[in-house]
Amino acid sequence: MQFEEIKSLISDKLADAIVGEDLESTPLALIIEAKSIHKVCVLLHTHEKTYFDSLSCLTGLDNGEEKNSMEVIYNLYSIPYDLHLMLKVELPRESPEIDTVSDIWKTADWLERETYDLLGIQFNNHPDLRRILLPDDWEGHPLRKDYVEQEKYHDVIVKWESKNEKGMTA
Repeated sequence: MQFEEIKSLISDKLADAIVGEDLESTPLALIIEAKSIHKVCVLLHTHEKTYFDSLSCLTGLDNGEEKNSMEVIYNLYSIPYDLHLMLKVELPRESPEIDTVSDIWKTADWLERETYDLLGIQFNNHPDLRRILLPDDWEGHPLRKDYVEQEKYHDVIVKWESKNEKGMTA
């Protein structure tokens, strides 16, 4: 099955799910409406002509204040059909939330937790959404472009200032 056939399959079954495409990415990407991501993933996972049985990667991206959005990016792979597909979902920066896909692919459990931890994207209905890399009481999400690094954590200095060869703070 080729990219255009996969796109048609989704369009036929879920009419308003696709909002665009990215033909510059590798693999090629479909841009999906946030409210439709779970249905699209179920379709791609269960359909006999696609069977995307592997979620190779799930990650997030902060597009910054200028675009005022964040993204969740899914890399899917079908082992039996050797198919690759990327799905992208754009979310508002002030309230980034999307449905979990951890009930479809178990690997999404930890990948969504990592994305939550580092970017603050909420995954609705996730079975255990909590930090995975940073302590539970860490302030903020370090991969957000507006993140302000805390100077201390439990009285331990965590923000180091580098000094140039003249001993001046950079």
